Amino acid sequence: MTFDTPVNRIGSHSVKWDMMEALYGVSCQDGLAMWVADMEFRPPECVQRALQAMLDHGVYGYFGDDRDYLASIRWWMQSRHGWQVEADQIFTTHGLVHGTAMCIDTFTRPGDGIVLMTPVYHAFARTIKAAGRTVVECRLANENNRYEMDFAAWDAQMTGTEKMLILCSPHNPGGRVWTEEELRATADFCIRHDLILVSDEIHHDLLYPGQRHVVMANAAPDSADRLVMMTSTTKTFNIAGAHSGNVIIADPDLRKRFGERMMAMGISPNSFGIHMATAAYSPEGSIWVEALMRYLDGNRRLFDTGLAEIPGLRSMPLEATYLSWVDFSGTGMAPAEINARIEQQAKIAANHGASFGAGGDSFLRFNIACPRVQLCDAISRLQTAFADLQ
Repeated sequence: MTFDTPVNRIGSHSVKWDMMEALYGVSCQDGLAMWVADMEFRPPECVQRALQAMLDHGVYGYFGDDRDYLASIRWWMQSRHGWQVEADQIFTTHGLVHGTAMCIDTFTRPGDGIVLMTPVYHAFARTIKAAGRTVVECRLANENNRYEMDFAAWDAQMTGTEKMLILCSPHNPGGRVWTEEELRATADFCIRHDLILVSDEIHHDLLYPGQRHVVMANAAPDSADRLVMMTSTTKTFNIAGAHSGNVIIADPDLRKRFGERMMAMGISPNSFGIHMATAAYSPEGSIWVEALMRYLDGNRRLFDTGLAEIPGLRSMPLEATYLSWVDFSGTGMAPAEINARIEQQAKIAANHGASFGAGGDSFLRFNIACPRVQLCDAISRLQTAFADLQ
């Protein structure tokens, strides 16, 4: 398969395609799904072979002996990110939203404040609120179409009721790759305010040319006593339906607390996710990721160029992820009118910026991980929907 090969996902129980009419009023028959953060590509052949081997065996019992799985994670983190992880530090959760919920449940109590740098991945706030905790929005500064951290302002916001900070690194939806200095400053902020630091690094393999991701564990080793790392194969290899993620904790005390909570809730991994992750974290998987990012780099450039032709639209430069964060404030239109043009005229389902928290109102998030012919269609639709501005 090449990344140019379309895959018809309609009727496959895809949230992205089969639910967009109910949520956005955009029919899958003539609309484009550019909202949910999964890709329109099949995963690498090594993952497909692993699943085929399970199918050929034909017995789907409980999973045991995770040595190969843990070794694959350790190898990937060391070879791709220069991060040494020990096997006993790794917990497997049912995806990283679940991992986030487990961290909230383990390390905070109802009523506690949890800090988010907004706008940020919407599931964080949803999970925090559902757990009876309080979302504390520390708004990122938009400096010349690039997000920057504003610790002076954030220090003044803290009241002492905050117990945790959840960092998205690289940032979703802004596509920023935080620098080592920014990561250290984040850790220092958590030390100053005695916060558990949960670093969600699910997008850390999706880097564009010239970018370097630094894992928080390497950037701020002196914060290990408050640091929880989260990683997953699911975004990198487009296997989100496997619902598999890793919470990695170096500190023995935090690890003990998290392990006890996992045990108390009876959580054990899905064998399909384990086999898929083990196959993906391999040299063959690494080669596939490099090819993926070359293709996505072309998509990124094409989408940015197409949007630049529409007066009033500005996409934030992507350093990582396949999620384009587009500012419509220059059109002078209210969000309701913008959404109507995109959904009713362009027939595109894209994430509304307001769902990402403070600072997101004038934005929409577009998933550009699709065959180029589909992306060209999306650009044409957007240009037509806003043709009166040109």
